[in-house]
Amino acid sequence: MKLTTRMLAECIGTFWLVLGGCGAAIFAAGVPQLGIGFAGVALAFGLTVLTMAFAIGHISGCHLNPAVTVGLATAGRFSWKDVVPYIVVQVVGATLAAAVLAHIAGGKPGFDLVASGFAANGYGEHSPENYAMGAAFVAELVLTAVFLFVILGSTDRRAPAGFAPIAIGLCLTLIHLISIPITNTSVNPARSTSQALFVQGWALEQLWLFWVAPIVGAIISGVLYRAVFEKDK
Repeated sequence: MKLTTRMLAECIGTFWLVLGGCGAAIFAAGVPQLGIGFAGVALAFGLTVLTMAFAIGHISGCHLNPAVTVGLATAGRFSWKDVVPYIVVQVVGATLAAAVLAHIAGGKPGFDLVASGFAANGYGEHSPENYAMGAAFVAELVLTAVFLFVILGSTDRRAPAGFAPIAIGLCLTLIHLISIPITNTSVNPARSTSQALFVQGWALEQLWLFWVAPIVGAIISGVLYRAVFEKDK
């Protein structure tokens, strides 16, 4: 596939991830009696990845996440020369989705985007349960490392064919079940950036953590998998 074709697929896929996952958090999580809650939001994020993995996995690899792209390159599964183009279109796709969500949310009388939090990621007083920066950093790093490990393992040529999207989607669901109370769950710098651009203020000030921790976690996992689990291939 040409790079431009793969970039378009990544843009569409990341758009869907933010639209589906953050949309569920913004519109459906807290609706009285009918709200889907944290578990529903976690499932929504998992379903976006699962559905797109089947839809575009054969086109772009369905990264949908700068940390995943960097981690796969570190593990030798992706070309470093394509990392920056992938990251750019992932952020663009996520931001377009956030713009759509902001427009829809603005159709509700009295909606205040900043006051709502707009599903942005945060720590300290902006953590759903007031978790400190150090706890948020460790959670994002470790959970992203595990996420990439599952991606690398389930897409390994020695793994059962055809099941990777299910494993990856369920892994992301589990990650959200663990960490929504901690940081609102990022493990994805593009997803964090898209919401922070609309919330501004504190969300932009804390955005650094949601780039650094996931990418460091992904690099650790990529190095480990390549060094230990692929050395005998």
